Amino acid sequence: MRMKHLFRKGADADASVLLLLHGTGGNEEDLLPLAEMVDPSASVLSVRGNVLENGMPRFFHRLSEGVFDEEDLVFRTWELKEFLEEAAQEYGFSPRRLIAVGYSNGANIAASLLLHYGKILQGAVLHHPMVPRRGIELPDLSGLPVFIGAGRNDPICVPAETEELEKLFQKAGAEVEVHWGSTGHQLTRSEIGVAAAWYKNTYQEPEGSL
Repeated sequence: MRMKHLFRKGADADASVLLLLHGTGGNEEDLLPLAEMVDPSASVLSVRGNVLENGMPRFFHRLSEGVFDEEDLVFRTWELKEFLEEAAQEYGFSPRRLIAVGYSNGANIAASLLLHYGKILQGAVLHHPMVPRRGIELPDLSGLPVFIGAGRNDPICVPAETEELEKLFQKAGAEVEVHWGSTGHQLTRSEIGVAAAWYKNTYQEPEGSL
């Protein structure tokens, strides 16, 4: 299942692979600076959504702002899963080394991947995600690390939405950390910095460790 993307091999062959998933209107170039801040040694697989909304790339259709086309979401989540399996073979990495880093619409499709397919990823950094689907059977996400960046004044992803998603992930067994900022829906440098610190603490050995 081909999707427009770019792949950059990291300095360490055993390093994680950051799966970059842009927000509405973005592309596969948008989050590259973020990847450098989170883990400059990691490989990067950055994907462009296959859906267009008024010319703006997205990962799935929506009926209106905040109202998802669930049928399309399910299909596009499967489409992305198939692409990741193909990309892993093409570029020679284990799919289990993938850590999603998504913003807004990209964070939503990453959350959908986890809720539909379980531990298909090694973890996720989700900036301003919404609950992708409700009323589905939750997978086993025991011990899976998930970071959620949220804004107290976010008009699109309101705090109640973040809290509901946090509880869903916790119910599935994931280890969730939520960072609350005072901003709206925008992705700030300070939020990225907190996410990078969480990532380092979660996935990288402290200096001097054996």
